[in-house]
Amino acid sequence: MAFTEKLLRVPPPIEVAGRRVKRYHVTADPSGIDPAVEKAAYAMLPELLPEPDGTPPATFVVLHRGGDNGAYINAYSWVWDNALHFGGAVAGQPVLGCPDTDPSNFVRLERPLIGCVWELPPVLHERDAWVRHVLAPTSPDLDAYVGDSLPEGTTGDRP
Repeated sequence: MAFTEKLLRVPPPIEVAGRRVKRYHVTADPSGIDPAVEKAAYAMLPELLPEPDGTPPATFVVLHRGGDNGAYINAYSWVWDNALHFGGAVAGQPVLGCPDTDPSNFVRLERPLIGCVWELPPVLHERDAWVRHVLAPTSPDLDAYVGDSLPEGTTGDRP
């Protein structure tokens, strides 16, 4: 199989369950992710978030529409000041426990997967942004962190 990068979009942050949520969308479709799939994915998001623990309440999500029926939402939340909590949900992939091939019928991902090659580029950026804006300064700047996202473009081929 020949590998090609996918498109990366960066919608504005949202707030869910008291957490500031940065968003990344990954798809090969230039028109973006179908609104019904996006709505269903974000409806699942509260179930994927950890309980507050005193860490600045921030999460970043990667919503990925696969080339087949699959759709995935990965929620990476900062906990214990410097660790990532992962919660994931999947739709349209019976091999991953989905009841059907409907890309808007999300269920909790029970397998120990944290992301594929197209979903992982934001993780590196977010690690560096967390250190830059929350851990390294004398006082954490959550607004600066939320405003610091990987630029839109593709999932790879970055300088």
